[in-house]
Amino acid sequence: MRDPAQLEKRIAELERTVGEMRGRRYGVRYRSRAALGDFPLLAVAVGPDLSRGEIRGHARGVVAIGDFATGIVAVGGLARGLVAVGGLTAGLFSFGGLTLGLMLAFGGLSFGSVAVGGMAVGGVAIGGGAAGYYACGGGATGTHVVSATRRDPQAVAFFREFALGSLCRPR
Repeated sequence: MRDPAQLEKRIAELERTVGEMRGRRYGVRYRSRAALGDFPLLAVAVGPDLSRGEIRGHARGVVAIGDFATGIVAVGGLARGLVAVGGLTAGLFSFGGLTLGLMLAFGGLSFGSVAVGGMAVGGVAIGGGAAGYYACGGGATGTHVVSATRRDPQAVAFFREFALGSLCRPR
């Protein structure tokens, strides 16, 4: 049997360790065995990995899900990929809060060839505030515009041709 002083010391150490563990969030890390070259088909990295010294996960894979995600399909807080979904996104097709899409950007603040969102900037822009060559929205500005104050016949024809006429009716 141990000395009572040693037991009290050991109990204090264990209580301190448990207290540290309670405040710690554990992350998730997963990489599929199947891969396309160096990229796993599925990579998940969410939350901290204290053993690696990471406070945020960065997933890299064909399909990537994480705090930071990079892949063909990327889903995360910051996502980069051909198809990107998340808070801050960049890709060929982007969906999220702040989006940059080479072809299509859809989100709160969108920049892209075709941009749709609360504030949209692009070649074709549709949104509450829209700026583009063809622009449609309450506060739209551009070369050919459908807005609350302006109705350009060329813009009306363009949006009708691409079945967007119902979105571009001034109220």
